[in-house]
Amino acid sequence: MPRYMAIAVVLSLVGVAVVVKAAYTMTADKNYWIEVQKNQVNLADSIKKPNRGNVLSCDGQLLAGSIPEYEIFIDFRAGLQKLENGTFYEDTAWVHKRDTLWYEKLDSLCDGLHAIFPQKSAEEFKEDLSKGHEKRARYWRVWRGKIDYATYSQVKKLPFFNLPRHKGGLCGDEFPARRHPFGSLAERTIGSRDTARYGVELAYDSLLRGQYGIAHKQKIRNKVVSIVETPPTDGADVVTTLDVGMQDLAEKALLDELQQRDALMGVAIVMEVQTGDVKAIVNMEKSADGQYRERLNNALGYRCEPGSVFKTASMLVALDDGVIDTSYVINTGSGIMRMHGANMKDHNWHRGGYGSINAARAMEVSSNIGVSFIIDHFYGSNPTKYVEGLHRVGIGEDLKIPLNEYRAPNIRYPDTKTTNRGLYWSKTTLPWMSIGYETQIAPINTLAFYNAIANDGRLVQPRFVKQVVKDGKVVEDLPPVVLKEQIAKPSTIKTMQTILRHVVSQGLGKRAGSTAFQVAGKTGTAQVSDNVYNYHTGLRCHWLSFCGYFPADKPRYSCIVCVKTTKGPASGGLVSGTVFHNIAEGVMAKNVRMVAQNARDEHSVFVPNVKNGDMQAADYVLDQLDINTTGNWITGNTTSGPVWGQAELQEKGVKLDKMAAEADVMPNVTGMGARDAVFMLEKMGVKVQLHGLGGVKSQSIPAGVKLHSGMSCTLQLG
Repeated sequence: MPRYMAIAVVLSLVGVAVVVKAAYTMTADKNYWIEVQKNQVNLADSIKKPNRGNVLSCDGQLLAGSIPEYEIFIDFRAGLQKLENGTFYEDTAWVHKRDTLWYEKLDSLCDGLHAIFPQKSAEEFKEDLSKGHEKRARYWRVWRGKIDYATYSQVKKLPFFNLPRHKGGLCGDEFPARRHPFGSLAERTIGSRDTARYGVELAYDSLLRGQYGIAHKQKIRNKVVSIVETPPTDGADVVTTLDVGMQDLAEKALLDELQQRDALMGVAIVMEVQTGDVKAIVNMEKSADGQYRERLNNALGYRCEPGSVFKTASMLVALDDGVIDTSYVINTGSGIMRMHGANMKDHNWHRGGYGSINAARAMEVSSNIGVSFIIDHFYGSNPTKYVEGLHRVGIGEDLKIPLNEYRAPNIRYPDTKTTNRGLYWSKTTLPWMSIGYETQIAPINTLAFYNAIANDGRLVQPRFVKQVVKDGKVVEDLPPVVLKEQIAKPSTIKTMQTILRHVVSQGLGKRAGSTAFQVAGKTGTAQVSDNVYNYHTGLRCHWLSFCGYFPADKPRYSCIVCVKTTKGPASGGLVSGTVFHNIAEGVMAKNVRMVAQNARDEHSVFVPNVKNGDMQAADYVLDQLDINTTGNWITGNTTSGPVWGQAELQEKGVKLDKMAAEADVMPNVTGMGARDAVFMLEKMGVKVQLHGLGGVKSQSIPAGVKLHSGMSCTLQLG
């Protein structure tokens, strides 16, 4: 027991000592150990982030790229000196000098910040910065939000902030930011600006983001250095098929029509026939504030009943199966036909209908009765054959587009056993499906089908990315993908191409046509249903479309335009056909190559008017143009200043007055370029201040005023 008691006493004393030492460390030695903790170096591995690759247009223009942005802070404790033992002390002399300079420059600093960030007044900047100065804060935010490098450079030039970082205390944390130089152009297809959430940015994220590197810190001779173990690999650039010019053209054409019609939504896609390259894709949707923005990629994912553009697929199935030819006659009567207990109507039923017409004419005038009668008559006993035919001709093909918003077509097979009313196959399903109802297809699938017709039956996958480039070299080519070599017999395709040309030349698609080249295509009008607009509420919403290709004789581009609207007139040919026409003519005009010499007027004078200013520079330009500049100088009386005499110009002899006014009189520099005006006035001893951009709009000293030494003139540019 004495030994046990001794051991217990010793352990108790050790425990008391530990508690006392811990209490001492937490109180008396607290500040010392806090400083030691701050100086501890984490030697763990760190991750080196790579630079994200760029998204480029088909001709190499930047669509999305990473640029640095900055959050700016000020360290009000700048000037602390580090001792050899790792502790810090404050340089009292410098701190006093810094504070004196701070109070001297504070007002001008805040005025400068207000000029850069007008959203915040100079008084607000002063109050905010003064609080940070009083607290001696280490990281006091100068501006809440990220700024670009140009703005950061302006901030660094302001008083006090222009001191070195270890004295002035201004610091900026760099963050990579994704930016689109062309703004919202094709934004939903390119991808989001913050993270890879959709579009090309998400689909090709593994290529764009690159590979992270690894580095670790190592202490060498009392210094800690970062040693890169595995360097980061920057992401590759992705070259898309988008054409900036076509994209801008399609967006403007669609937006004009949407605003004019006050429509709810609009879609436009332009695709290259041979390759399937998507040259333009526009998705406009009306927001709550009345503005149109790209909110969803409806061109790829908005599945709805396509309407009469679907009739082409129905007719192609019937022609390819050989159950009819273009001369097959249908009696449409007065425009209303009873089909399985429901009325099938043509658009002109109130005007008496079309009577007896053949199959080709039924397509030209988009007769609902004509197409639905053919399909119901020849496939009514075996609707599965018709649906299989739709998949065979490609309208129901899953295009397997890599973008995440794509939705495959929903074309159902006959099923009368289901309890789901939306999937139940009734006797009216087949005739109404044949004219574009009771099925859901996204615009991109309809376009791919029409593109196959233009491509002589070859169905290609719509392509959004064609190359992957790294360090200026192509590392991967993504060739066009052929989904079906032939969607129908060549003779059937030729027949359908003729029908689609006639739809535009002598049918309901005339608005889409052009006098400069042939257009082929088909109109479409469907009443669609959503949460608000449906058959039961009585509120109607129409999906108006036109899909086709141009030039019809040698197809280069296919295009689809869809507009969702509640306003009349509900005509795909009138609304979407007009947009198609504007896009087609604009695209073809881009491909016209004019010879400049053909536009030359042989009676024109090809010698420029030269304004007064820096005559040495003017002489150099004229000499490069091989224009004779010898002779006397004259003065032309124009609002833009002196010009070269026209008579002498016609003889290619340029004459000018050496000065617009006497050497001691203020000349008239209005209308001159800023560089020439400054050259002239400073040569005469006048100090010049410029405001604005452009040419000289006004001058503070009127022309003709006597000049004297030290005069200052302010030039307003505009």
